[in-house]
Amino acid sequence: MSTKALLPEPFKGANISNRRHRPKALFGLLALCFVSLTCTLYWHGYSSSAWSHSQSIPLDAREILMRCAALKARPGPPSNFLEKRSESDRFEEGTPATIIRNATIWTGEKNGTEIIYGDILLDKGIVQAIGEVQRTPVHEHHTIDARGAWVTPGLIDFHSHVGIYSLPTLRGTLNLNSNKGPILPWLRTIDAFDTHDDSIQLVMAGGVTSMQVLPGNLNAIAGQAFMMKLRKTAERSPTSMIIEPPEDINGSYSDSSDHPRWRYLKQAAGESVSLFGNRMDIMWTYRQAYQRASKIKAAQDAYCAKAEAGLWNSIVDSFPEGYQYEALVDVLRGRVKVSQDVHETVDIDAIVRLSNEFQFHVDSIHQAAEAWLVPDVLNRMWGGPPAVALFSDYYRYKRESYRGSVHAPRILADHNFTVILKTDHPVFNGRYLLYEAQEAYHYGLPLELALASVTTAPAAVAGLSHRLGALRPGMDADVVLWDSHPLRLGATPAAVWVDGIVQPLGTEIGVLVGKGKESPEWRESPKVPDWKQERQEALKWEGLPPLEIDRVSEAVVFTNVSAVLIRGAEGIEYMFRSSAADHTKGDVIVHGGKITCAGVSNACNPLVPNRARLVDLEGGMLAPAFISFGSNLGLQEIAYEPSTGDGLPFDAFAQDVPEILKDPGGIVQAVDALEFQTRNALIAYRAGVTAATSPPSPFFIEPTFIGLSTTFRTNAPHALAEGAVIQRISALHCAIRRPNVLALLKGHTQFPSVSTRIAVLRRLLLAEADERAGETAMWFARAAEGALPLIIDVGSADVMAALLKLKEEVEQKRGTRMRLVFAGAAEAHLLAKEIGRAKVGVILTPLRPFPETWDDRRILPGPPISNDTALVTLLENNVLVGIGTADAALAAQTRLDLAWATAESNGRVSPEKAIGLATVNLERLLGIDQALQEGDMVAWAHGSPLDMQSSVVGVVSSAQGWVDLL
Repeated sequence: MSTKALLPEPFKGANISNRRHRPKALFGLLALCFVSLTCTLYWHGYSSSAWSHSQSIPLDAREILMRCAALKARPGPPSNFLEKRSESDRFEEGTPATIIRNATIWTGEKNGTEIIYGDILLDKGIVQAIGEVQRTPVHEHHTIDARGAWVTPGLIDFHSHVGIYSLPTLRGTLNLNSNKGPILPWLRTIDAFDTHDDSIQLVMAGGVTSMQVLPGNLNAIAGQAFMMKLRKTAERSPTSMIIEPPEDINGSYSDSSDHPRWRYLKQAAGESVSLFGNRMDIMWTYRQAYQRASKIKAAQDAYCAKAEAGLWNSIVDSFPEGYQYEALVDVLRGRVKVSQDVHETVDIDAIVRLSNEFQFHVDSIHQAAEAWLVPDVLNRMWGGPPAVALFSDYYRYKRESYRGSVHAPRILADHNFTVILKTDHPVFNGRYLLYEAQEAYHYGLPLELALASVTTAPAAVAGLSHRLGALRPGMDADVVLWDSHPLRLGATPAAVWVDGIVQPLGTEIGVLVGKGKESPEWRESPKVPDWKQERQEALKWEGLPPLEIDRVSEAVVFTNVSAVLIRGAEGIEYMFRSSAADHTKGDVIVHGGKITCAGVSNACNPLVPNRARLVDLEGGMLAPAFISFGSNLGLQEIAYEPSTGDGLPFDAFAQDVPEILKDPGGIVQAVDALEFQTRNALIAYRAGVTAATSPPSPFFIEPTFIGLSTTFRTNAPHALAEGAVIQRISALHCAIRRPNVLALLKGHTQFPSVSTRIAVLRRLLLAEADERAGETAMWFARAAEGALPLIIDVGSADVMAALLKLKEEVEQKRGTRMRLVFAGAAEAHLLAKEIGRAKVGVILTPLRPFPETWDDRRILPGPPISNDTALVTLLENNVLVGIGTADAALAAQTRLDLAWATAESNGRVSPEKAIGLATVNLERLLGIDQALQEGDMVAWAHGSPLDMQSSVVGVVSSAQGWVDLL
């Protein structure tokens, strides 16, 4: 920049040169410079004291002054952004306009209460009109008749690791955390974003159009995050997916008259950061980092004060830089949206104190398991209370989340906090972000706030509510057309637009969406229970309310019963069902834990015993109790706390098994390590899961020989209580998977090949009696003879094919019939016909597939990507299918998983068949004792187990002869 540019207008034509001139010219030049300096100082409003000495104005003075002015600019959109906006900055030429007609539009406006019945016009990458759209674009356009279906803004996942924890997980796809130290504000997730992450299409198929891509939580200050759209652009680069990239991201600075764009930073505190010290260590690293940033900020402010006062001679150095810490300097200037991972009160309080010490605002706290317990602490945050981004129901997986509650979203909303629901993908499959909102709604979060929690709320906290999260003219054309009410379980996008471009979600031609959801109730918001008493109890006991039950040994009469489902010869069937035509309800008498009468129209009245307990189900029903399969339920209280469980078993493939065991395989029995009265088990019981089958494998550890599972009652007081253990040994478990990349990255090298594992299985299953030695050989011999199910945890269809051949080989040579079951089984649909023909069972774990590893990558995702699901494909090929869960904290969600199974099946899985997946099917796959099959029933109020409005009010145990009322 030349000095000429700094001169007032009358002097801009002057000839300024560094060459030597005649004395007269030199005198004129000096006079000109003096006048120039005088006018410049006057132009900037400086007093006479400020220029009592002659000043040497640097050539880049204008840039310095602009940069100083820019430091004071508040980020945000230009004024009248929407009114001035006729085209999106992300619009791609050639994109046709779209008119969606006859839609039910949830706009997100008026605090989430506005619903418009009409049309919406998408053109030039923005919403052009809503309501009755008369104007039709003259250029190419598409018209869609929504036929009354719901339309919402695109969903926003405010806590995601898509792209930096890329699926399937391989060595080069994990860029979540750095081990270079606790304070790393200079790192940027955009530098690691993988546009080939298989998650991108899957997540968008759930209606998610935008996300905040955060670094992981192993560093106190983990680095800079970015708000991104999931749509891949024509450029195909990560940079082109950023929403409003900050101007200074590459060291450039905007004119101070512009509105700078927001930046984003991820911080973490608590147990996650323990790699770099304890809590005191971590808080000191925070103070040290922000103190350094404060010094840089102070030096910059002092520098700018001198420049703006025209005191150029007193400026001897260049503009104070701290490139590694410039993001923290911007935090102190209020130019960065800070996301803080924190769980417990102690850490929340520490971060609040830190914010006040250095006077910066934390815009959102994430995970936040105990935030709902300390609203007054949150309100002390410098600059105002933060938003709270949390799971709807995922707690107790580590100690600091142990006091989390499903009632947290509602309680926080009652205290006027902004609630955001998120997935923390891949902790939860980002495709099911809406499920988090649905579950929070089920537990009491008001409808408008539940929808806002994944749309308007994250947009506002991100500083992007001028373009995202709602639907009004000028907003980004990020739109989802749903096949049912968005808060109904199983709601599926019929179409997704990002920047007005319809996204190619389906891999099949003619994918059906919404079949089986034609009845009017699918378009209505679902009813939910009243959890007021439970919320009060949760607060009273600081997240750990007693889980006691009222055990009734006398007769119980359930009234206003709509149906009774029982275990039948062919699966789940009706004992009776009230007439939908005349709305009659029935009564059910239970005496000694057995149903003695069930009927409608007062048929059971004469048989009601004296002093019977009456329980009104208000249109609910009785149905078989659920079984949970596959997690460490009852074997470990807290998944991430090894001290609360059985400990690590010996893995014969990785280490020598102690001679004292006298068993080269080191096979163990889960029944020997059962823990009773764990909170996960008791909460599962209260959700209708009265039994669990658990193998002896710790969380995240999977040896080849897992051991022998056991089946137990989830509410039993201890192992010696009558009926506590239903089946001491349920199945023999193995795992045939390729090496876990996370373990490889941690330096573990003892991973046998797939072929080695199968070779060992072949030897054990075919060994002759005189070759057998030890427990391992004995149990494999029983599995080969069909006396015990052999459950193999496997994902790859290729490995399953090898195991099917092995089964055939064993059966031919031994003349037996093996009871082989595949668990996990993400790719089982590829061999559905062969699995069915071989009479092999499958336990889908999880039910909704997730391509986390290479072995699981070829999933069948279901609508809107594919017509079929793995479940439907297997059932249609006569495979006996059950469902499982890998996480004990999620066992209580069994009924919701089953509701999804029916909703996304295109009408091919009935409610009765879905309930069978977690009841009779598992019982048959595991050969569970007949006593259980005759026994446990659950009483549901207000509906069926698959209805969002229903809740458990009682458990009937035939084997125990009592009724538990909750």
